[in-house]
Amino acid sequence: MAYIGSLDQGTSSTRFMIFDHAGKVVGQHQLEHRQIMPKPGWVEHDANEIWERTQQVITAALKQADILGSDLAAIGITNQRETTVVWDVTTGAPLANAIVWQDTRTTDFLATLSDAHKESIRFKTGLTIAPYFAGSKMNWFLNNVSGADGANVRMGTIDSWLLWNLSGGVQGGTLATDVTNASRTLLMNLETLDWDDELLKIFGVSRSALPAIKSSSETYALTAPHGPFGTAIPIAGILGDQQAAMVGQVCFERGESKTTYGTGNFALLNTGTEIVRSKNGLLTTVCFKFGDEPARYALEGSVAVTGSAIQWLRDQLGIISNAAETENLASTVTDTAGVYFVPAFSGLFAPYWRSDARGAIVGLTRAATKAHLARAALEAICYQTRDVMDAMVADSGVPMKEMRVDGGITANSLCMQMQADIMGIDITRPLIAETTALGAAYAAGLAVGFWSSQAEVKKQWQQSRRWTATSTAPIREAGYKQWKKAVERTLNWVD
Repeated sequence: MAYIGSLDQGTSSTRFMIFDHAGKVVGQHQLEHRQIMPKPGWVEHDANEIWERTQQVITAALKQADILGSDLAAIGITNQRETTVVWDVTTGAPLANAIVWQDTRTTDFLATLSDAHKESIRFKTGLTIAPYFAGSKMNWFLNNVSGADGANVRMGTIDSWLLWNLSGGVQGGTLATDVTNASRTLLMNLETLDWDDELLKIFGVSRSALPAIKSSSETYALTAPHGPFGTAIPIAGILGDQQAAMVGQVCFERGESKTTYGTGNFALLNTGTEIVRSKNGLLTTVCFKFGDEPARYALEGSVAVTGSAIQWLRDQLGIISNAAETENLASTVTDTAGVYFVPAFSGLFAPYWRSDARGAIVGLTRAATKAHLARAALEAICYQTRDVMDAMVADSGVPMKEMRVDGGITANSLCMQMQADIMGIDITRPLIAETTALGAAYAAGLAVGFWSSQAEVKKQWQQSRRWTATSTAPIREAGYKQWKKAVERTLNWVD
């Protein structure tokens, strides 16, 4: 059993990766799934389609690596965290499409909560009151989906849906989640690491409908022999995608941070065993919990639209045919010609938390071209990241000297140089850029002894590229001031 498998279920695709003991990828396969948008602000996924894609990518990755399921010591799962599934455990059928983390349909419900309830939710969960999180999505299912309150109904984030199916589904599947995913529901108490009775009552969710909360690194179940692996393998790691990237970047110690560039951007700062409550619009969340060790916590800043802004240029505007073209197109101009693009398609996340905001392109003149817009889209990714990191420094009191980065957009060297210039610090990328899958593999491997310790995996981290700021402070701050003005133009758009 020389390998570890990692199932990385993301917002736009599902991927299975196979790692050897050195952390090298020996096989992988990835498939996209549909983005279902039945109404403005609504974003859904077909949970059955995701399960089908999961089985397909596992089979294809094993074939590519030319190994059997029995060659895997364990598998880990990492997932888009707040996306929520409701299903019947007797039939295995979802009762509705999954509601994706980007979805804003529960805004009105959250506005009806009393100030006392809002304050209790914030204190107990470390989260803000936003439709982003899973609890209000569960409440929507209960009030809008026929049979969602039945005794056989279960609700959970994507990890619990995949664990249940991989471990047998209707034939005895295990229903569990880990502390990192549970901490994104508005239903788990950060201090007790358990579902909280008051929070369950506020959202109308029954404890019996929810998965058991486990650590991020332990054996939850074995894969069903009739499933895609063809044998029983320990499922031994579960981490929400951003926490998985923290583990993949080996940010195990207090004060270490990373930013993942994906559909959205997510920055986390490890605060150790201390629960640090933000005063600057950040979230307090669980970073990870390995077995019986104490939980580690984190401050997090979430940006809703970064990589998906590039998808918008491709799919809605048609000014590029694939994401890789963005760098070449943006490189044909030296600036944005005064254009600022704020992609607040579903509101603004940290540090603003404004669901009333909507996207805007400002500063347009006749001189603006598609190249300027492409460059403005890259700048928007960097400015939104600075917004979050500035808030993180303010909360923690720790100045940031460099930022570890991972995710798809880090392949765009122009964007990473912009990031260094806009923040005035070094940006460093690891040799394995897709650290989310690696983090889930580490969690699973540590649980079964494939890797002996956190110290062993920490030694595996290697830098592949570093970008150093070339901008001057006056130019950097002038551009950021204009960005703030552009953000103001997006507010109060939705009544």
